[in-house]
Amino acid sequence: MNFTLKVWRQKNAADKGGLVTYEVKGISDDSSFFEMLDLLNQQLIGQGVDPIAFDHDCREGICGTCSLYINGRPHGPLKGTTTCQVHMRSFKDGDTIFIEPWRCSAFPVIKDLIVDRSAFDKVIQAGGYVSVNSGGIPDANTIPVPKHDSDASFDAAACIGCGACVASCPNASAMLFVSAKVSHLALLPQGRVEAERRVRHMVATMDSLGFGNCSNTYACEAECPKEISVANIARMNREFLAAKLLAEKEKQVSVSL
Repeated sequence: MNFTLKVWRQKNAADKGGLVTYEVKGISDDSSFFEMLDLLNQQLIGQGVDPIAFDHDCREGICGTCSLYINGRPHGPLKGTTTCQVHMRSFKDGDTIFIEPWRCSAFPVIKDLIVDRSAFDKVIQAGGYVSVNSGGIPDANTIPVPKHDSDASFDAAACIGCGACVASCPNASAMLFVSAKVSHLALLPQGRVEAERRVRHMVATMDSLGFGNCSNTYACEAECPKEISVANIARMNREFLAAKLLAEKEKQVSVSL
């Protein structure tokens, strides 16, 4: 298979950047998208040209680092699939393919197709964990959790933090990511102890980093490779409202005392 690639090249965050055209030929339809880019990079290195920088690690749809726009869609043409799991048989021989990095002010470009997604790390550091010392590992049966809640928590925890939700949102909102991280802990007994503080701190951090607001286009759910549900956003909004009301009540009580 032969393809014409329009690849975004950018030396660093200060560089303007732009699309550069490359031709790749003789690509197997069984090759993954990244294997195709590897072959292109070998070709560029042989020509004495700086290879294209792109993020990857597990190449198994687990780590979430393979964040690319492919023909204007986060992770490419397939639903529920990461970039590294896209194969060249998903395209037609002779296609022109546009390859670009995420576009979001909170995810500045580092080089070429690599963006800085440390903003997500800061949101997690603001409260996406359980800090209570629970001692030794208790028997699972001693902490009963309704199956509906455990299933919903597991589904939310499937989020790999790739950023496709931000990339697909017209407002560059991180609500689906943050709500997934809030939900998977809020639904479990171990996470309820810090629930109010967690949601307030994570939402405040998300806002401070420059992510936009949710306007319910559902594009995030449609493009999420793990198909995280927007129901998590509704749950986070309820958690946030309850936390704010509790904080106001505690404030009023302290003032009256």
